[in-house]
Amino acid sequence: MSQRPPGADRPPAIDVPALGDPGRLRSLAETGLDAAPDEAFERFARLVGDLLDVPVALVSLVTDTRQFFPGAIGLPEPWAERRETPLSHSFCQHVVDIEVPMVLPDARLHPRVRQNLAIAELGVVAYAGIPLTDLDGRVLGSLCAIDSKPRAWTAAQLRTLTDLAAACSSELRLRIALDGAEEARRRAEEAHDRLELLAGLSEILSGTLDVDTAIRRLADAVVPLLADWALVTLVDRARQPRRATGVHRDPAHAAGVARFAELMTTRLSSRSVTRTVLRTGQPVLGGAATAADLKRATDDPEMVALAERLGFASHLTVPVPAPGGAGVMGTITLINGTGRRSFDDSDLRTAVEIGRRAGQAVGNSWMYGEQRHVAEVLQHSMLPSLPESPLVELAARYQPVADRVEVGGDWYDAFVQPDGDLMVAIGDVAGHDIEAAATMGQVRNLVRGDAFGRSDPVHEQMSRLDAAISGLRIPAAVTATLARIGRTADGLAVSWCNAGHPPPLVVTADGAVRTLVGAREPLLGLTRPSPRTSRQVTLAVGDTLLLYTDGLVERRDRPIDETLAELVDLLAGTARLPLAELCDLLLDSQQRREDDVALLAVRAR
Repeated sequence: MSQRPPGADRPPAIDVPALGDPGRLRSLAETGLDAAPDEAFERFARLVGDLLDVPVALVSLVTDTRQFFPGAIGLPEPWAERRETPLSHSFCQHVVDIEVPMVLPDARLHPRVRQNLAIAELGVVAYAGIPLTDLDGRVLGSLCAIDSKPRAWTAAQLRTLTDLAAACSSELRLRIALDGAEEARRRAEEAHDRLELLAGLSEILSGTLDVDTAIRRLADAVVPLLADWALVTLVDRARQPRRATGVHRDPAHAAGVARFAELMTTRLSSRSVTRTVLRTGQPVLGGAATAADLKRATDDPEMVALAERLGFASHLTVPVPAPGGAGVMGTITLINGTGRRSFDDSDLRTAVEIGRRAGQAVGNSWMYGEQRHVAEVLQHSMLPSLPESPLVELAARYQPVADRVEVGGDWYDAFVQPDGDLMVAIGDVAGHDIEAAATMGQVRNLVRGDAFGRSDPVHEQMSRLDAAISGLRIPAAVTATLARIGRTADGLAVSWCNAGHPPPLVVTADGAVRTLVGAREPLLGLTRPSPRTSRQVTLAVGDTLLLYTDGLVERRDRPIDETLAELVDLLAGTARLPLAELCDLLLDSQQRREDDVALLAVRAR
């Protein structure tokens, strides 16, 4: 039998509207069958061949563009290997159209099919096709018997073929029902997973007050549960995309989705879905996405190419509303590739709820970030600039607790006396609020005002500070260390007084570490001021005096002697470190602190 090139002498297409019926096509998809042998339907084809004594028998299912054979015997090549043909070679499409059996003793004489290429290329002359139906009676294809010569079909043969078609239809319906049950199971699992996601989302997002961390966690939470990839976009005060975070289910696409997110902030057109949602506050569902959607969203060919590589077949975008109805602070975009079902209204409802909850969490993070920035500016404005001194080199640090917005009462100070001596101080006012910070400012100014221009011992200055805090009714408990540093023949003389503060440390030029111990006198500001005493130590060139607040060493679950010993061990051998690096080393020594830290390092010249 001669073979023609595909499309050669192809007869005019016949319009069969029933082929495009969405319900029929959905049932075909739900069978899970395609152009591959299936044992059950192969058995039906063999039975037709044996019982009707025909050379060709097919279980033929017809889509809107082709027919395919999950069961087939006797087809000539290349069709036997392909197990499908275009509609130009299909008699079974007419069974779908007329919805009743089609019985042709000689197809070459029938006006409906006499030009069909199945006659010349598949050898179809005699044809008997019985409809195969789903539970709603829609015709999915036919069970057909074929002979390569004219044939008068007997009533018994047609009755047998009809009985086999009924059984074959039952098998198709079972496949559809199993697919429906599997889909229902998948949907139930999806619904359960989504409920778990929604239930845990607030906890996921409330675990941080950092905006970038919050949106990253949000993107990680929805991929791959809800989408193949996702983008979370936040806006600036002008309501323009300011930052975007992307996550893809395939780690190999991490760089691509990160680049796409970067371009989201600058290359989106006014017609893009993201800008539309930001402008209107209404979600957009794109159940089926095309390249035209991408080209409307951006004029950047890189973004279009990236989206196609990442997978772009369905998308939805929902707003992230600001708390209190104050507009839209961002969007969440979910995207699926071709290998995953399209988004539907159920997905949209879930995403809208995620956006609402994300708005509350991100809004809190946003407000926290602004408040923290203000607090840090206030705190640092209260800390002095370090003076230049020929006696020593100075370095200082202040580090607030990472997850708290309040300003605190930690402080340090250093200033040069008229006679050239250097005064240094460090202290901590109890509390972590604006009142503590204000009190800290008062205490620091009291120290400066009382000590400047005076040469009396530091313990007397500390006693006057004690009396001033009490007499001025400054409501605070304060720890502090005050020291005066001056030049002597033996080096630098340090006279210091400690009021309830952690002990100063000295790192000698040869790397040894000493703790400046003595009677730890009571805090400042108590009802009954206590006598104060001064102590002295000499610093050689290269020696470093370290003053610090208790946030450097105090832990709720460990004794301070143990953590202080660890600090001493850490300082051993750091004598040659530049002061700035020494301070950074100390601040980096703990991943998470429980209190603010102030440091003041003084190195003898």
